[in-house]
Amino acid sequence: MLRKISFLGIALALCSACLPHSGFLPEEALLKSRTPVHDGSSLFTPSELENFFSPADASPSLTVASAEGPTTRSLDLPISDECNDEFDVEVIPEDRSTQQPTFDIPIVMNEKVEQFLQLFQTTAKANFSIWLSRSERYVPFMKDLLKENGLPEDLVYLALIESGFNPHAYSKSKASGPWQFISPTGKRYGLKVNGWVDERRDPEKSTMAAAKYLKDLYDIFECWYLAAAGYNAGENKILNAMKRYKTGDFWELARYRYLKQETRNYVPQMIAATLIAKDPEKYGFVGIEYQEPLRYERVIVPGVTDLRDIARACEITVEELKGLNPELSRWCTPPDSAEYEIKIPFGKKELFLKNFEPNPKWERFRFKVHIVKKGETLSKIAKFHGVKVEPILEINQLSKKSRLSVGMNLLVPIPVRPGAKTASISGKESGRGKHPSRL
Repeated sequence: MLRKISFLGIALALCSACLPHSGFLPEEALLKSRTPVHDGSSLFTPSELENFFSPADASPSLTVASAEGPTTRSLDLPISDECNDEFDVEVIPEDRSTQQPTFDIPIVMNEKVEQFLQLFQTTAKANFSIWLSRSERYVPFMKDLLKENGLPEDLVYLALIESGFNPHAYSKSKASGPWQFISPTGKRYGLKVNGWVDERRDPEKSTMAAAKYLKDLYDIFECWYLAAAGYNAGENKILNAMKRYKTGDFWELARYRYLKQETRNYVPQMIAATLIAKDPEKYGFVGIEYQEPLRYERVIVPGVTDLRDIARACEITVEELKGLNPELSRWCTPPDSAEYEIKIPFGKKELFLKNFEPNPKWERFRFKVHIVKKGETLSKIAKFHGVKVEPILEINQLSKKSRLSVGMNLLVPIPVRPGAKTASISGKESGRGKHPSRL
């Protein structure tokens, strides 16, 4: 009897970790308006999802996120609001200390978690194996960044269910990168997004942005399950659900259809993915060929430097260089600053500094970005800026037969006055001292 009482006490204590510490949030918090981070897309196609679960189950999706803006929906209860999801939550007690691995986010087992464990081990096993093989390239430094921001390291597996650790993941609702930020949220957390660079795809910068956003969410909810659900649906959606059903228990909120199924599934997906990723062999994932951890050095190059010149100086391919700099959207470094910090393979810095020579031809120019409008031609654009057509063609790697499209970004070289300062190469490092593998 005493053992049962003790176990019950431990279970209640762990469950309470995901309840707000002081009742419901104040009305001021409910009025906060933030854009949700993502868009509600799935890592699987609809036809694949239909095969994952029986028709009796509502088809869950591996969400890349939800694009609902700050909610303004009425809080009137629908005619039938309950869904059929029933959860018998088994909290994995802390006294199982002999079991490995350990977790720094709450881990519970229920029917939904087991459902996703089964999904990942069967129908989705091939895809999940690819995500696991890719994970080792990013997880070590992502965990370091989360830890530096005072967050649980196991939150790194949100990036697994968001994108499969793919920096180039892009959803139909325009969420991008390993953490699947939509543009407004990415910009709000310091990520630059324009026609030349998309830092949502930068694994390091996007992880730092995700850490800030998750910390803000935890400050609101004081529960990692609710914070994760808020990352998916937007915090206002979760706040309104808590107010609507008078509970701060995620599993209770997940019983109702007010939250979209992708959000109700998001937390059990996170738990299932974390369990497998931290002990893959236990779940039948053997023989995974993990990618090597990402390592690189940084150098400073002038703005508008051709990536081919940088790759040539490092004696690598352009594809290898782009793999280290997925945030770069064009063939050159961005034109909006005199210098740009670019990542090159670890151990290549001395070779780069020995071989690299900036193209002196473009040092006599500054650059403007021209967004092509309807009816414009190259000759009209050149005349408007007072330059010749040929430099525009050359710097943009175009020919006279190339077609312009509305919204296209063109670089326009503008001659500078003699003696004006121009960009120059620098060996200066601005790497993070705590991560020598990325200096």
